[in-house]
Amino acid sequence: MRRSIWAFVILALASRELIFSQSSNNTPSTYLGFDRNTYPGDANLKALHETFSYTGYWLNNPPAEHTNTWAGHRAAVESAGLGFLVLFNGRVYAELKSVANAKRVGASDAQDAAAAARREGFPAHTIIFLDQEQGGRMLPEQKAYIYAWVDAITAAGFRAGIYCSSIATKDDGNVVTAEDIRHSAGGRHIVYWAINDACPPAPGCAFPKAPPSPAQSGVSFAEVWQFAQSPQRRDVAGHCTNYSRDANCYPPGVSPAQQLHVDVNTATSPDPSRGRLH
Repeated sequence: MRRSIWAFVILALASRELIFSQSSNNTPSTYLGFDRNTYPGDANLKALHETFSYTGYWLNNPPAEHTNTWAGHRAAVESAGLGFLVLFNGRVYAELKSVANAKRVGASDAQDAAAAARREGFPAHTIIFLDQEQGGRMLPEQKAYIYAWVDAITAAGFRAGIYCSSIATKDDGNVVTAEDIRHSAGGRHIVYWAINDACPPAPGCAFPKAPPSPAQSGVSFAEVWQFAQSPQRRDVAGHCTNYSRDANCYPPGVSPAQQLHVDVNTATSPDPSRGRLH
């Protein structure tokens, strides 16, 4: 009789352990990544991979830059073990002029982005994120540009993503840019990379072993969350206390003398753009 009881206890404990294991396996994993406007150099990739699973990768000139130093380095990045956040720098409102022009420019820019992605060796269905720097409620010209870009990227055999704010705009009815874009997307499938560097919810310039979920960014549907920027935005991230004295965010494992500051992200995949070949 005692043997039967102990057998039952052992079986019950084993069942509980199996259930716990299955529950743990079903918990979504998160992965830390970085992005920056200028290429960090081949020599730094190995050290950066000690902390990060993926990196941003620009297809055209990043904001305020006159050249794209990332061009031609896709193979080196993948060889170092890093995944990708593939980025295309979009237009600001002043460049769009009218809805009709915005649609034309959006489609043309998408063709340029697709051509650059192919030239860099990214496979079909790679997610290309449109960098939407301006926040708040999107005006008709901005939405026309974004959706024309999304449609043309999809038609070119890639997937569309967008980098945009998930911070409520206090002087614009508390509108959240990501929600505003998604609400008017008309059924288009867009992957969202949210920016929210306010502390909280952001941890500031931090490199946690278990990064927070992108859903904590302020929009539950985000698949990527940029939670730290270099330099620190004092008007938004002023409550963050762990940036360096020069207001930048420097990763571990790289000499501070290199001034290799980064923006820090968390994602639901170690290759958020699905840009790796292997």
